[in-house]
Amino acid sequence: MLCGMIEETTTPTKRTLRHEAISRRKQVDPAERARAGARLAGLMDGLPLPDARATVAAYVSMGSEIETRPLLDALLAAGYRVLVPRLGAGLDVGWGELDATGLLRDMDDPGSPTHHRPDEPEGETLPPESLAQAALILVPALAVDRSGTRLGRGGGWYDRALAHRSPACPVLAVCWDWEVLGADEDPLPRETHDLPVDGALTPGGIVLFG
Repeated sequence: MLCGMIEETTTPTKRTLRHEAISRRKQVDPAERARAGARLAGLMDGLPLPDARATVAAYVSMGSEIETRPLLDALLAAGYRVLVPRLGAGLDVGWGELDATGLLRDMDDPGSPTHHRPDEPEGETLPPESLAQAALILVPALAVDRSGTRLGRGGGWYDRALAHRSPACPVLAVCWDWEVLGADEDPLPRETHDLPVDGALTPGGIVLFG
């Protein structure tokens, strides 16, 4: 999601895995990404969430990611408070409170032929510590293994952000079913700064690790 915006600090193996994952995703028809997003929204009742009015930290999808707007709309309709990233200069960890997906702003430069930045809500930018209020955190992933190692885009934004979460708050990686590695597959490479997730949310269901 932040590819090209901040310095890449990763291993050659991770770069290869990212290239392969993105190449496969680009073969998915946009209509299928939209249908997958609707299936994510249909799984909302199974998410590890307390009563409505709790805070959920999520993200606005872009590019080849599964469409998250249906899920964001469902969370808002159910009464949850939803936070999504505000990127600032790219290295900043900030959040914005989402009122409606229809009010999201295009953050790309005018006339840009490609979508480099996720859309953001209006309003103030909340500090990194705001993540401590979340009862559930949903993060994008290109792959995730059964030990909770997540393959992201390589910028490290979410690893910095997750340092501010409540220790009891579950973190789920959002990805395609085929991007959840089986127990018989090689685990993903994990570096010291990589923070594990607790499970995965895919169009096919919710998988909790451990």
